[in-house]
Amino acid sequence: MSEPVAWLNGQILPHSQAALPVGDLGVVAGASVTEMIRTFRHKPFRLDAHLDRLDTSLELLDFPTRPPRADLEAAVADVVRHNVGLIPASHDLGIIVFVTAGQNPTYLGAAGRDQTSLGSVCVHTFPLPFEFWAELYSKGGHLTTVGVPPLPEDAVTPRAKHRNRLHWWRADREAGQKTPGSRALLQTTDGQFTETSSGNLLVVHGQTISTPPSDLVLGGITRAVTQELVTDCGFTWQERPLFEPDLQSADEVLTTSTPYCVLPITRFNGQAVGLGTPGPICGELTTAWSNLVGLDIVRQSVAAAADRTGDAQS
Repeated sequence: MSEPVAWLNGQILPHSQAALPVGDLGVVAGASVTEMIRTFRHKPFRLDAHLDRLDTSLELLDFPTRPPRADLEAAVADVVRHNVGLIPASHDLGIIVFVTAGQNPTYLGAAGRDQTSLGSVCVHTFPLPFEFWAELYSKGGHLTTVGVPPLPEDAVTPRAKHRNRLHWWRADREAGQKTPGSRALLQTTDGQFTETSSGNLLVVHGQTISTPPSDLVLGGITRAVTQELVTDCGFTWQERPLFEPDLQSADEVLTTSTPYCVLPITRFNGQAVGLGTPGPICGELTTAWSNLVGLDIVRQSVAAAADRTGDAQS
C-alpha cells in the first residue's frame, strides 16, 4: 500500500479512512488524551516513557477507556513498520497516540446510553516537518508573554497531556500578533512562567539550568532526557519558580520538545537573550542529544528540511 496506515480501535486502515464519529467527545469537547513520540533512524524513542505518561494522563483525568499497553505497543510497531517505508531513509516520523473520553450522550439519546463510555483509540504517524525548526538551531526562536493564562489546575491538571488546546491557540495567536514569528510563554496569575504550547522552558545562568516546578507543567519526556544529559555534561539542574527578570538576565534560554529535542531561544519579548545568538550550553546539549540518538540532529533537520521544501516547490 502506497498510502500511510493508521490503527483505529483495533484495525489497521489507510490513513485517509481513519475517522472519528462526529459524536465522539474528542471532536465535540476536545476530550482527548494524547502522546507524541518521534523516531530516530526509524525507531521509536523512549516509547515506554511516553506510554507511561499516557497511562498517567488517563488516570489523572479519569477516562473510561484504558487501552491495554500491549495493544498500543503492537499498534505502534505495525504502523511505524509500514509508514517508514514511505519516507526517505534519512527522515523520521512523528507518532501520535490518542484516546478519547467516549461518545456525546446528547447525540445518542437514551437508546445509546450504553455506548457513551466507548472512546476511540488511535495510532497514526506523520513525516516530521523539519522545515519548521531547522533554521532555529542556528538562529534561535522567539518567545512572547501574553494575556492568556494557563488552564486552572483544579479544572485540568497541567500534568496530563490532553487536546483541550483552545487556550494555546489563542496564546500563540496573540504572541504572533505582538511579535511575528514568536510563540507564547504562559504565566500564572502571580507571574511564574510555565511552558510553551509545544515545549518545556529552560533558563541558563552560568553553569546552572533552571526549569519551572514540575507541578506547574507537563512532565516532558524530552525535558527528562535533557536533565540526564545536563548532569552528564557537568552542569547543575534545578526546579524553581521563574519570573520575567530571570529571563531578562539569562545567559541562555532553551526549550525542549519531542520533535526537535532542544532549541535556543534568542529573543524574549522582542529583546535579545544574552548575546542574541545560540549559546555554548545549548551547543553542548545539542551535541549530547546527537550522541545519544546516534545521528547529528541539526544536520538531519537541515538536510531533511531542504529535501521537503525542494519537493514542495517542484
